[in-house]
Amino acid sequence: MKFFIDTANLAQIKEANDLGILDGVTTNPSLMAKEGIKGNEAILNHYKTICDLVDGDISAEVLSVTYDEIIEEGKILAAIHPNIVVKVPMIKDGIKAIKWFTDNGIKTNCTLVFSAGQAILAAKAGATYLSPFIGRIDDTNWDGIELIAQIANIYGTQGFDTQILAASIRTPLHIVRCAEAGADVCTCPLDSILGLLKHPLTDIGLAKFIEDAKKM
Repeated sequence: MKFFIDTANLAQIKEANDLGILDGVTTNPSLMAKEGIKGNEAILNHYKTICDLVDGDISAEVLSVTYDEIIEEGKILAAIHPNIVVKVPMIKDGIKAIKWFTDNGIKTNCTLVFSAGQAILAAKAGATYLSPFIGRIDDTNWDGIELIAQIANIYGTQGFDTQILAASIRTPLHIVRCAEAGADVCTCPLDSILGLLKHPLTDIGLAKFIEDAKKM
């Protein structure tokens, strides 16, 4: 399973990349706004900086919702760097645009996915990645991990090439369960990635080793 970090914060991206396990980055308008990045030129420049930091796929989200505008915005984003993946919302015009991008050699990430039906449409259109938002699904008293497993089963049965990119990760346990359910990629905040390092028995064992080493 690939690890992407879900942020626009350059320091966090660098920290995750320095771990040696980072495969890519996802962002969205909310994450950009959180970092105070406003205006089209500033956003494009920020994507370019991220591409210079990480050797992997970088999802850059369109802000348009009509077919023609999604295509034009996506072409601008794709021109930033070969590693840019155009992030397109799961809407009717979004699916049409994903098919156009696929036919023209531009990688895509279909975002805001909440059902298996939506996942089938995105795969049929040729999306490179599919982003089910498991945390938001959990918020509605449904099981986001169950959706990941359902989509993985469908894609395996039908032979779809679209990669399942589990998004809206809230905890380290989400990451582990996504890996069990068959996600190809997990995109998550830095805290969730670092949380995988933690276990009380590791801390206790290391403290004991250090204590014993001092006696030698």
